Amino acid sequence: MGSHTGAHKVVLGTYSTHDAAQHAVDLLAEHNFPVEHVTIVGTGLRLEEQVTGRWTLPRAVIAGAGTGGWIGLLIGLVFWIVSPWAVGAVISAILLGLLFGVVFAAIAHGVQRRTFTTVSAIVADRYDVMVDAEFAEEARRVLAAALSATDPAADQPS
Repeated sequence: MGSHTGAHKVVLGTYSTHDAAQHAVDLLAEHNFPVEHVTIVGTGLRLEEQVTGRWTLPRAVIAGAGTGGWIGLLIGLVFWIVSPWAVGAVISAILLGLLFGVVFAAIAHGVQRRTFTTVSAIVADRYDVMVDAEFAEEARRVLAAALSATDPAADQPS
């Protein structure tokens, strides 16, 4: 703690999770510290993909139908605005959107050959809360006072 990184920033604390680092900044903000001088820096970045399930043809077709239906609805509403009372245009656009969505999703599923779905996230090994050097002492004082007012064991920087 207290080491300079770069010419103008000082590490206020190091946290193991992004939520803990954000909580420290929240505490500063709640105590009227000028948080525009604070930065959260993740170090040791890596990409993590959580496998969420199988990607089957039926799932692809349902997703394609949903997307196509929404696009068709939007296009149909534009036509309805341009030519009022033409509800048939909206219904036709939705049906064509569904059809094209299903067809393109089925083709994409066949070409893609990926049999699972994932959610990607970039995570860090640690998160440094940094502050402009001229605000470092005030930030330490405010954060220490805020942490002592709450649970002393919670969100302590390492």
